[in-house]
Amino acid sequence: MRLTQPKTPRHVNDRFPTLQLSLLAICRLAEPIAITSILPYAWRMTKDFGLPDASFYAGILVASFSLSEAAFSMLWGHLSDRVGRKPVLLFGCFGTIVSLMMVGFSSNFTVALVGRVLGGALNGNIGVIQTMVGELVKVPSHEPKAYAIMPFVWSVGTILGPAIGGLLASPANNYPAAFSPRGLFGQFPYLLPNLVCSVLMLVSILAGYLFLQETHPDFQAGADPNVHHTIAEQTHMIPAAGTNADSAIDLRRDSYGTFNEVSLPRMEQWQVSPDGSSRPNSISEKTQPWLTRKVATLTIALALFTFHSMCYDHLLPIFFQDESVNQVSVLAASPVHIPGGLGLTVQTVGIIMAVNGVIALFMQAVVFPIAAEWLAIWRLFICVTILHPVAYFIVPYLALLPENLVLPGVYFCLTVRNLFAILVFPLLLILRKQASPSPSSLGRINGLAASAGAASRSVAPPAAGLLYGWGSKIGFMGLAYWGAGAVAVVGAIQLWSIPREKHESTVIKSVLPCLESSHPNTPADTVDVVVVETGNRV
Repeated sequence: MRLTQPKTPRHVNDRFPTLQLSLLAICRLAEPIAITSILPYAWRMTKDFGLPDASFYAGILVASFSLSEAAFSMLWGHLSDRVGRKPVLLFGCFGTIVSLMMVGFSSNFTVALVGRVLGGALNGNIGVIQTMVGELVKVPSHEPKAYAIMPFVWSVGTILGPAIGGLLASPANNYPAAFSPRGLFGQFPYLLPNLVCSVLMLVSILAGYLFLQETHPDFQAGADPNVHHTIAEQTHMIPAAGTNADSAIDLRRDSYGTFNEVSLPRMEQWQVSPDGSSRPNSISEKTQPWLTRKVATLTIALALFTFHSMCYDHLLPIFFQDESVNQVSVLAASPVHIPGGLGLTVQTVGIIMAVNGVIALFMQAVVFPIAAEWLAIWRLFICVTILHPVAYFIVPYLALLPENLVLPGVYFCLTVRNLFAILVFPLLLILRKQASPSPSSLGRINGLAASAGAASRSVAPPAAGLLYGWGSKIGFMGLAYWGAGAVAVVGAIQLWSIPREKHESTVIKSVLPCLESSHPNTPADTVDVVVVETGNRV
């Protein structure tokens, strides 16, 4: 997808595009609500389908949407260049409605899976919305605020989505006074949350159709189709303001929109002759290899982290809902004998997952800027990576707590996990930028990282579900969590393979004014001079 250059009128409107960004935010908010609403009841749904290994098939159901979306997103981006942004955006919302209704009316796993795959295939809104934001914002000073809106809206949607899915699933059983077991919602117990999400998507479609403007200049009213205004292919889709303007990285997306500026040192090598003359290093950016050892090891670190993080997210509602059972096991006398889950209801799990989203947002908005300034990026990355396995090994033992301590224990575990996990993604983002040999190679580096992350997200849920099923057979429900923890240990060991340059430093500026550094002045440029004597001695 190419980011088009808006036509420049004689009088440029320098006002912030509040209305248009608000309409985009409505479309953006409905989407994560629709996508994440299935998480609390996916395992329960697959059990109702009568599948023998519900945790494994629930993983396939969850992962199918993201895998399908990744496969077709480039196609929708290309189509938006040809027909305009608005039609593709609205069609993506419509495709999500089709997916939701198929899942809601599904009576077997195949129909539900087809619905999820179809929803991902028809939805290319992530890239389209990002491009529309770039085409709406015409004043550079508006970029930090504008680019912080969409990821923040997404995080809010991921809080509301699980709450809707958890509270409205199986209404005939949970709200018998309002919903008859013999009625429509008794026959299709997961229709109501999907129906509510579909209504929200329909509202976003109507609002977008009536009031949202087309941002592609070639398809705006009065545009001349024979005149094209495009930027070169290598132009970054998401231009960033300030010091990260050449990064090709949408920092706000991976930081929940809670910080918008990262200052990184730029290192240039010059050769200085004994007579005082100087010239830049002869190595060209175009000939410089982009897949360095540091880039490769950071990509591996991202893949490992994404894998065990997705395992945790998938196992969360399964372990919380699984019933605690008393069964004879070869592990009965061992400390790893945990034969069941917490036995919580779908409604309770939905609320827990919503609170988990709030905790994650707090960690990113408040804790991250403080921790990054206190420890610096590299030391913070080492700390959260080494301590991360602890978050996995403690979760299974929640089943051994007294009933009155289960929920406090759950929120404690979620806080520990978010303290480590939510900080890692932006840390890896910054480290990848530091590792880039040149600005021109950032696109390829982040493309490689995106592919590695997508592969991990696709494999992790089914793998975690398979391990959970095996664990339930031997009386150790923590097998999957400990398996994910073992991957986290591998990630901690892999730290030592990442090269580290001592000259690296980073300054992070938060979106929230109250979190900005107490030093008001921008630090001056620093020049590190390394003198190497060359030439023949006399």
